[in-house]
Amino acid sequence: MITINEQASIKLELGKIIYIDPLHLKEESHDADIILITHSHWDHLSMEDILKCRKDNTVIVTVGDSYGALSPYFSKENLILTKPNETFSVLGIEIQTVPAYSLNKEYHLEEYQWVGYILTLENQKYYIMGDTDALDFMKDISCDYLFIPIGGKFTMNVEEAIELTKVIHPNVVIPIHYGTIVGDSSLGEDFKKQIPSDIECQLLIKF
Repeated sequence: MITINEQASIKLELGKIIYIDPLHLKEESHDADIILITHSHWDHLSMEDILKCRKDNTVIVTVGDSYGALSPYFSKENLILTKPNETFSVLGIEIQTVPAYSLNKEYHLEEYQWVGYILTLENQKYYIMGDTDALDFMKDISCDYLFIPIGGKFTMNVEEAIELTKVIHPNVVIPIHYGTIVGDSSLGEDFKKQIPSDIECQLLIKF
């Protein structure tokens, strides 16, 4: 089961319960097996929401500039520091990190070493892109589920996301990062209308 609370706050219930960038969670579930943080902006690193979903043995994976904020709440064994282009296993799930950055904007610089995540579960690959523009290496990525930002300004816009989706050509594409901070809630429908019919587009952010 895949749910999106808002923005880029994703929950995957696929054997293990995995949260990516939890934000504005409505209840304290304390059910996370794994939490993945893509970068340190407030809408992706929300300590309030991390504490709502963490439990005693939750493993959290994060990038360098978020490590200090998280270290008081997680043991060293359960706090994994990562950077782009790494592959490792957490609780039997293969996790690959890939770069996530802006090309012509100052919000997400390559030098920050922020990431997107590719998870492999039961022979299915889930690519959560993080806050990024369309980058050259992405054309070589193969995935079954693509979580792609479409809001513009801080990330790629609808048109850029459509073109990249066509290149990656996942089985399922799920637009994220719109309707909360930047990008009208109608962008999801605009995106879906232009996606090729052989790619399933799921609009999971509820307004």
